Amino acid sequence: MNQTLTAILLGIVEGLTEFVPVSSTGHLILATELFGYDAAQWAMFNVVIQLGAILAVVYQYWGTFWKAGMGILRLEKEGLNFLRNILAAFTPSVILGLAFKDQIDIMLGSPMLVAWALVIGGIAILAIEKVAKPGNYVEVGQMSLKTAIIIGMAQCLAMVPGVSRSGATIMGALAMGVNRKTAAEFSFFLAVPTMIGASTLELATKGDQLMAGTTSVGWYEIAIGFAVSFVVALVVIRAFVAYVSRATFAPFAWYRIVIGIAAIAWLALR
Repeated sequence: MNQTLTAILLGIVEGLTEFVPVSSTGHLILATELFGYDAAQWAMFNVVIQLGAILAVVYQYWGTFWKAGMGILRLEKEGLNFLRNILAAFTPSVILGLAFKDQIDIMLGSPMLVAWALVIGGIAILAIEKVAKPGNYVEVGQMSLKTAIIIGMAQCLAMVPGVSRSGATIMGALAMGVNRKTAAEFSFFLAVPTMIGASTLELATKGDQLMAGTTSVGWYEIAIGFAVSFVVALVVIRAFVAYVSRATFAPFAWYRIVIGIAAIAWLALR
């Protein structure tokens, strides 16, 4: 497949799946198997284009980030709590991500693991939806520290490709009694430091290959993927928040289960 077309396709996949509970990484790994391109050549691309989706969050919620930033500078409680909650939820993934990076990289090379994680994660979403009792809407700065830490611990499950970072954080929040809209928004905000950290680590370890031009996928493809993922993610964020404000996550769970079973069958029979 033409590299420009591949970059556009992967940018669309990233934008569509980063912020909904279906696993963007899992979909990118399965796309590798489906379309047969060299996964090693596109590994850094897949991580770095996530920054395009993150930029969509910053753009969409610029007012929220500005308000929180001003609150921090003025030492206002809600602004400080916003920062505290994001950092508290971010910290577990930093510790475990650095400690188990090699193991995580190995798992990223297993499409069958992704397929099973999609199925199991879908079942987990259905179970949590059935028992969770979300509370009233509160802003992220009004959440308790305990809730933020537990959501951060839930996010660590997404180190297994196919689990879904957004799915783990949203379900963790629902299990703690956070309402769907707040759970989704907190997942968006938490993605900012998490994905920036992952992209920075990837560039630090493999950026020399990119700069030296030793990979066939370069800055041109990354720029295309970045731009496409930004535009698609922006549309998805707006639609997703509107949807979860009035409905459940069950359709995403069933989608995961169907795609996961189909992937298991295809990988086993090919």
